[in-house]
Amino acid sequence: MFEIKERALKYIANLKEAFRTLNISFKNEKVIEAVDEAKRYFEDAKYYFERESYIDSIVCSSYAEGILDALKLMKLIDFTWPSKHVPKKVFLAGTFDIIHPGHIFLIKEAAKYGKVYVVVARNSNVVKFKGKRPIIDEKQRLYVISNIKGVYEAILGDKDDILKTVETVKPDIIVLGPDQKVDEKQLKGELKKRGLKNIAIIRVKEKFNMYPCCSSSKIIESVVKNYCK
Repeated sequence: MFEIKERALKYIANLKEAFRTLNISFKNEKVIEAVDEAKRYFEDAKYYFERESYIDSIVCSSYAEGILDALKLMKLIDFTWPSKHVPKKVFLAGTFDIIHPGHIFLIKEAAKYGKVYVVVARNSNVVKFKGKRPIIDEKQRLYVISNIKGVYEAILGDKDDILKTVETVKPDIIVLGPDQKVDEKQLKGELKKRGLKNIAIIRVKEKFNMYPCCSSSKIIESVVKNYCK
């Protein structure tokens, strides 16, 4: 799924640059109609991508590219395809139990480095590492995270091996939250054992405290105080 989605996104990015730099050299009705047809395919490609129909998105993008390339070959239009820039993969993992501004801030910080892949902890692993079940079930947490702006892809973690998803995503960067109890040197060593040697680890040092309830514990305290009297 990752590969298909990335390919569809690349097609859309290419077309966006092509239309941005488009210049119609020979303006007649037929040429303008052909360009408009390519634009319609481009809009369809974006429509299907938003609805996670990536194959249909790629097909529409291919039609648009074909029209533009043919017109350019006949010297009727001119444009440039983008230079080959591959955005970095950024890995972020957590429980994401009760979504709060701190989570949003962390995702925004991670997105500064590239495409954000978020791994949502399984229920069983939350119990294993925190000693208690999450309030929200893993599938609901995954659904919420998947629909937050800045998240490119969200997946559930592996029940037996918490680093398995790192092997699957193969990120360039791992972003850690300010309170995340992970030793960077130890993590580097574990990744190296798996052949993952060139992953940068970045810890967000700043905590987001703009509002009173910027953590799950603060939200729970507020609920108990106001509704459990």
